[in-house]
Amino acid sequence: MEGIRGCFARLQPWLTALGYVRAVLSEVPKRNGWAIAEWIGHRTPDKVQRLLNRACWDSGQVMRTVRAHVVQGLDAQAQASSMRIGALDETGQEKKGQHTAGVKRQHMGCADGVANGINTVHLSYVRGGVGHSLIGCEQWIPAEHLDDAATAARMGLPQDLEFATKGQLATRILAQAQAQAQAQAEGVLFDFVCGDEVYGNSPGLRRYCEREQQGYVLRVPANFPVVLGEGTSTTCKQIVRTHLRQKKRWQILSAGGGDKGQRYYAWAWVGTNSAQHWLLVRKHLTTGALAYHLCFAAPGQPATLRRLVNAAGMRWPIEEDFEFGKDLFGLDQAQVRLYGAIGRHTVLVMLALAVCAVAVARSSCSPADQAAIRAAMSAHGAEELPFSFSASSTRSVAPDP
Repeated sequence: MEGIRGCFARLQPWLTALGYVRAVLSEVPKRNGWAIAEWIGHRTPDKVQRLLNRACWDSGQVMRTVRAHVVQGLDAQAQASSMRIGALDETGQEKKGQHTAGVKRQHMGCADGVANGINTVHLSYVRGGVGHSLIGCEQWIPAEHLDDAATAARMGLPQDLEFATKGQLATRILAQAQAQAQAQAEGVLFDFVCGDEVYGNSPGLRRYCEREQQGYVLRVPANFPVVLGEGTSTTCKQIVRTHLRQKKRWQILSAGGGDKGQRYYAWAWVGTNSAQHWLLVRKHLTTGALAYHLCFAAPGQPATLRRLVNAAGMRWPIEEDFEFGKDLFGLDQAQVRLYGAIGRHTVLVMLALAVCAVAVARSSCSPADQAAIRAAMSAHGAEELPFSFSASSTRSVAPDP
């Protein structure tokens, strides 16, 4: 934690933050204000609430430190040829009432349907064969909260905060990560950016990646328009019907290992009117269910069917980050209402998750053992873990040649 000391104007908030991270790493049953304060040794949750709501500290710099620690730590244990993926997804927290920043009845994956809660877009750094951890986030705020001055003030929304879709939030997170990488003149952070249809349907996100020469493999819906090489405008669904009817167009490939072994699907890819774009189609071997991915590779970047399939399969670890973050570290247990306080709780939990992810990678264990090690580590608190990393270090990585 010495690495983030400079993010705090005063000693006391830094000491409280140190206790906060150690508390969420401990086996305390709940990570709310009272439980964390009691674990630290405070008689009341006042100092914990002050840390999240009013104390003077730079949560953005803490996020940059987390990002650097994850990238450096995982890269140090990886083979040079292993793929680097930026996985995008959102996760939510159910809330009661209407006073929390961003709260609204909306689709919540954690509730398997529509529920009252908040949603946050996250970016995870996934290093093939080594590990993964969250490195960026932006909370989604409904337009009606921003349009009503009284509501915005009550929720602590910044005056310059403008409405953004989840795709636009993802673009903002990527820009922050890549700006940090480019500041060190060490190239692009990811080989591919991956996400589901929420992000594949965002023209702004796709344009940003293409302008920055950032490869992507993004899910798109069946009716997504595609222009083929001869100039024919069609849809993903129609391409399968007209161009992929023959079995020889499909290959059985694994999208990576899962809980039950290798995840095999039938895969096919089709060129478009752009030399850098392809449509990648995945078909379930039993049900025949189809999934479509729009793919982009910058000039000079290798693009093969196997490479795109590997990238598509490496989107899923962000779900494991959400699972560990919620079950072990209280990612969804923020008992605060203000916009800034929610972000501060999130970044401190991400710090705890990053420490564990890098420690697991350094242990050089098999992927099958990593989940058990993370769970065991969370039961011993931060004093057992390596917390030494530099806030000024922001080394990034370049894509495979």
